[in-house]
Amino acid sequence: MSESSAAQKVDPRGLRFAAGVTTVVLALTLVLNNPWPLAVQAVVFAISVAFGVQASPYGQLFKRLIRPRIGPPQELEDAAPPRFAQLVGLVFAVVGLIGYLTGVTVLGVVATGFALVAAFVNAAVGLCLGCEAYLLIHRIRTPTTATN
Repeated sequence: MSESSAAQKVDPRGLRFAAGVTTVVLALTLVLNNPWPLAVQAVVFAISVAFGVQASPYGQLFKRLIRPRIGPPQELEDAAPPRFAQLVGLVFAVVGLIGYLTGVTVLGVVATGFALVAAFVNAAVGLCLGCEAYLLIHRIRTPTTATN
């Protein structure tokens, strides 16, 4: 992720909307026991990782259909943590697809279930687990200097 992506800002309401749609797609995967919704979600995650969360199909849907009706946000958030969260989601989706497509269905179900829980928590209460992991990693990798 480049410096320019770290400087980008996103509407947090759009992130929660996308998490809600993701929740539905992942739940469909589990309810139908079908990997195709998960494959679609993996593509959405990949677009978000490659081009930014604003470029994802869910981000575009929010931008074009919902945001004009609810107005601008009171504040924007850094795009880097949600983009990292999309990378984590992509990893879980790929692992889930590998499980489903190789006949190791339990792997597919567990990986999809983890992604579903993370998406649901984000949609329901606005807590992005992948974003929190990003911030924790950033704190660990960025040394602090103690002043006395």
